[in-house]
Amino acid sequence: MKIFLSVLLALALFIPLPALAVDSADLANKIDELSKELGRMKQQMQEMQKKDETKEQRITTVEKTATEAKKPSAIEIGGDYQFRLDSLKGNVPGYMQYTGAPSTGYMPMMPGMLMNLYTAGQPHFTAKNDTIMLNRFGLNLKARATEDVTVKARLLMYKTFGGSDSSAVTSTFFSPEKSGVFDGNVSHIPQDNTLRVDQAFATWSNVFNAPVWFSIGRRPSTGGVPSNLRRNAEPLGSAGVPALLIDYAFDGMTLGVAPDIEALPGAFAKLCYGRGFDSGYRVSGMGGSLKDTDMIGINVTPYSADNLRVELQWNRAFNMMSNPPIAGVWGDVQANVGDIDQLGTNVMGKINDLGPGDLNLFASAAMSKTHPNNNGYQLPFYDVCIDANMNNICDPAEMQMIANPAQFGLLYDDVNFGGEKKGKTGTAFYLGARYDIKSTATKIGAEYNHGSKNWISFGPANDDLISGKLGTRGDVFETYVIQELKQKAISKYGKAYFRLGYQHYKFAYTGSNGWLGAPKKISDLTATPTTMADFLATQMYSPLKKASNIYLTFNVEF
Repeated sequence: MKIFLSVLLALALFIPLPALAVDSADLANKIDELSKELGRMKQQMQEMQKKDETKEQRITTVEKTATEAKKPSAIEIGGDYQFRLDSLKGNVPGYMQYTGAPSTGYMPMMPGMLMNLYTAGQPHFTAKNDTIMLNRFGLNLKARATEDVTVKARLLMYKTFGGSDSSAVTSTFFSPEKSGVFDGNVSHIPQDNTLRVDQAFATWSNVFNAPVWFSIGRRPSTGGVPSNLRRNAEPLGSAGVPALLIDYAFDGMTLGVAPDIEALPGAFAKLCYGRGFDSGYRVSGMGGSLKDTDMIGINVTPYSADNLRVELQWNRAFNMMSNPPIAGVWGDVQANVGDIDQLGTNVMGKINDLGPGDLNLFASAAMSKTHPNNNGYQLPFYDVCIDANMNNICDPAEMQMIANPAQFGLLYDDVNFGGEKKGKTGTAFYLGARYDIKSTATKIGAEYNHGSKNWISFGPANDDLISGKLGTRGDVFETYVIQELKQKAISKYGKAYFRLGYQHYKFAYTGSNGWLGAPKKISDLTATPTTMADFLATQMYSPLKKASNIYLTFNVEF
């Protein structure tokens, strides 16, 4: 403004006075108009500046909000619901059943001695449950305590329609892991409507700013790869264990490292520890030689990407308990029977856009090796009656009874009855494929697994109702179809689907999913023994020869 007036004054010096006098009024009007116009322009510029400042504030607020939205929530809640319908059938051949009491009547052994066995012949029979319906509800919680420390928990309720205990699935049992509820399968065997803690563990990541993590608590050691495919679930990343080796609800800890190696994406390794049984107090000077059952393992996953995962694991169970601590079935754990090694590998792959969908493939292989000691689980096996008059008549007034227990060890029978204490090796493999049709959200899968005579798997938390298929000493075939509902997800993990499947078991040896006593060939069993070997083939469980299961589930995840 000052510059404008200065220029105007300089020009006025060159204008003649008469002209200046004539135009002074007009000039004053023009100056006034220019001043007003300049004021309006200045006001408009101020208004524009205010709008820009307001816009900048809004942008900053939006950016801040977006940044906050990207940050994970301090607490995340999710879960799942499953309805399940099964139709079960099992064929049991004639066999000798341990009864716990003398049952066959005295038989001559030699002059003056009679024997009465604690076994009884059981004829062939078929066991079935045409329809059993189950409700399962899970609640998942994740809380971020600090920048690198999180706590995760999973609560589970699992019950039978029309039942408030486990009797519908354990009253007639065929293997140890289905004979009752204990710490290794709690929440995974249908019980009642109680919401139990299935998992609860804390994880410290980026330990000392290194690619290292430490985790402790009730472990995510169930439902591992590759069994997640048939359950329509994602793998647990660096958590979890190979399903062929372990499906066991453990308390323990993990120390892991995940180095950033360009040629090995997703590679990690971890050292794991778990406790399978706590023996309680041992009082000095009063015997009590029972020890805790512990497990350590090393998992190495050199490659873990969307289309390929390679995993190797070795683990050992120390001081293996003689029996699952199931009240009313086995009673207390009697002894520690030795150690068991497992070694396995798993490879999962995915071929994208193969025709109208994606093809998922997997192959698992494993071996188990026992290291038995001299301990075992003792059962009264037979009584001997010694007659004073040597006439093979047990007169209560003159007879003397001698009870003779049998001690069954880690995959071997009592050495006094022909058993041989030695380490035994078992093997197993597990193959499968699932084809995912994108346009219809349909997934079709097939699986096959085989276990040898001495194969041992730690899988009591499996979801197979009649018997854990991956611990089978024989063959299992399974096919299934998953149909997802093509609806927009509302929650973060939202999806819903139906699953229809069929399982067929062919057992070759007794004792699947167990480790006590020597396995017997199913085809050699008889309910009418003629030799001592027939009597010694006595079973604690009804030995399945064949079994089948048709199942249907409706799952909702949120």
